[in-house]
Amino acid sequence: MKILSIGSAGKMGRAVVSYLAKDPEVAQVGLLDNYEAGVKTLLSADTSGKLHGHPINVDDLDSVKGVMKDYNVVVVTLPDRRTSYKVMEAAIDVRVHLVDILEEYHRRPDVDETEGFSIPPAFASFEEYGEALHEKALQNDVLVLDGMGFAPGLSNVTTGNGISKLDSCEVAIARVGGIPSADCCEKHPLRYMTTWSLEHVLREYNITTKILKNGKLVVVPALTDMEHFNFTEFGIDTAMECAITPGMPSFVYTHPELQYFAEKTVRWPGHFQGVRTLLECGLLDEAPVDYNGAQISPRKFFLHLVNPRLAPTGNDSDVCVMYNTVIGKKDGKPTKIEYHMWEGASDGFSGMARVTSFPAAIGAKMVGAGRFAQRGIRAPEECVEGENYAYFMKELKKVNISISEKIEAVCG
Repeated sequence: MKILSIGSAGKMGRAVVSYLAKDPEVAQVGLLDNYEAGVKTLLSADTSGKLHGHPINVDDLDSVKGVMKDYNVVVVTLPDRRTSYKVMEAAIDVRVHLVDILEEYHRRPDVDETEGFSIPPAFASFEEYGEALHEKALQNDVLVLDGMGFAPGLSNVTTGNGISKLDSCEVAIARVGGIPSADCCEKHPLRYMTTWSLEHVLREYNITTKILKNGKLVVVPALTDMEHFNFTEFGIDTAMECAITPGMPSFVYTHPELQYFAEKTVRWPGHFQGVRTLLECGLLDEAPVDYNGAQISPRKFFLHLVNPRLAPTGNDSDVCVMYNTVIGKKDGKPTKIEYHMWEGASDGFSGMARVTSFPAAIGAKMVGAGRFAQRGIRAPEECVEGENYAYFMKELKKVNISISEKIEAVCG
């Protein structure tokens, strides 16, 4: 099969390319990126003979479509919503399957802080546009495996698998996050280190999100329903905190039967207190304010100041944490299923690159191999289930990503 990576010169894209280049089932890997020098660097280091460079501006959609036609599947690791929708629609138009990692359920576009994304004038609402994309994908026999990374992605498929093992399920909580390793977190402000797009992280802290509460779909501000917990798997025992963010936007639609569902971002203790202080002071506001006659966005100015301070330095490394819980009944008995993961940097890739990009690459390979019968815009939990879940977890183990599963009766 032939797979095209869009955004291949970025942190996530490079990890996707590395995985695909080593896989014997993949005959050709395309590198499409605005950054020509990055594409050339990847090509110069290629020992597989599989890599083909396409240094093209992703906004040049006619050229992008021309390249897409030569591939079976497209993997998109772009960090912004505006380009993500354009590339997705282009793939649907030319009848090529696509895998995307963005924390966006493209069938139900998020209306908060659109980041330059706007719907075509022919559509009356964001939802109407998202549904039209889904319908066009169905008509063109295209599968869009949407949000197939870490969160969304691993969090979706594990939580979905837990629900499938119960006769009925009432509660599902996914707790996921990328954090600096314990030995370097104190070096950085907010006990945080950038492993992805900080601009996107701050957006997640500012917007509202949909959760299920008392069996109803409700909209809540980010950073609510905060929890403190101890992570106690894989020989680790450490305190963590988490709060609601919009990291699994599809789940409220694919599992509306739940009484409670929320996705929560995991951080070191103290992080959210610092973030709330910034929010209260207005430093994370996006709208420009007047300062001595100049219009300045507080958030953009803050990003300018803090980004260098949050960048990894020296031997700094990151950890990606997952602790998911589903609660329901099995054989008439209250039952809880938990999934844990604690993954760091390895083989030249950050923990975040590994747990985001490798699932996307595995998903693309599964799409290319025809393992999924679904078409349209589909969330990970709709596709990676049953035998496909078992295969997916086996492939994760090959790249040394371990996820534990614990099933226990609930007393009381």
